[in-house]
Amino acid sequence: MGRTDELRRKLKMPRTAALAGILFSSLTIGSHLLIRTAVPANPLASTEELLSHANTLLLALNLVPFAGISFLWFIGVFRDHLGEYEDRLFATVFFGSGLLYVASLFASAALAGGLLAEMSREAGKLVSSGSYSLGRSGIQITTVYGIRMAGVFIITASTISLRTRAMPRWLALLGYVVALVLLLTVRARDWTALMFPAWVFVISIWILIQRFRQSSVRSA
Repeated sequence: MGRTDELRRKLKMPRTAALAGILFSSLTIGSHLLIRTAVPANPLASTEELLSHANTLLLALNLVPFAGISFLWFIGVFRDHLGEYEDRLFATVFFGSGLLYVASLFASAALAGGLLAEMSREAGKLVSSGSYSLGRSGIQITTVYGIRMAGVFIITASTISLRTRAMPRWLALLGYVVALVLLLTVRARDWTALMFPAWVFVISIWILIQRFRQSSVRSA
C-alpha cells in the first residue's frame, strides 16, 4: 500500500502545471491582438498592405499550436484538481468541448496560414478571388463555432465546480455569466473572443494559489 501511495505522489501533477492555463491565456490573447493589428478591417485592402504585415501574421499563427498544447495541459490540471469527485457525464462533455475548441483554433490558423502562403505566391490576383473571401470568412471557425464550444466548456466546468465545491461559488457563477455571453452573442466582437482566455487565466491563478497553500500546510 505504501508503494502505491508513493507512485501516486510521484505521478501527481506539479504545482507549476497550473501555469499552463496562464500560458494559454497569454499566447491566445497575444496571437489575437497581433492578427487584429496586422489584418486590415477593409476586406478589399491591397495585397501589398496585407503582405507588409506578413511577419506579424506568421508570428501570431506560430503561437497558436503552443496555445493549443497549453490548453490541453490546462484541461489536465483542472481534472487533476477535481480528483476523485469528477463525474463521468460532465467530464465527457468538458473534455469533448475542450478538444473541439482546440480543433477549431487549429483549423482557423491552418486556413489563415494557407491563405498567407498563397498570397505571397499570387500577389496580384488573390485579393479579388473567391479563395481570399473564403479565407477571410474562415475566421468564423473560431469566432462562431470555437467560441460556442468555449461557452459549453465553461458551463460544464462551472457546473462541476458547484456540485463538487472544487471552486468558490462566486467563481462558478462568474463562469456562467461568461459562458452565456459567449453562447448568446450573435456577432462576436474583439473583446468577446478574449473573454475565454481571460476566464482560463483567472481559474489558473486560483488553482495555483490553492496548490501553493496546500504545499505550505503540508510543509508546516
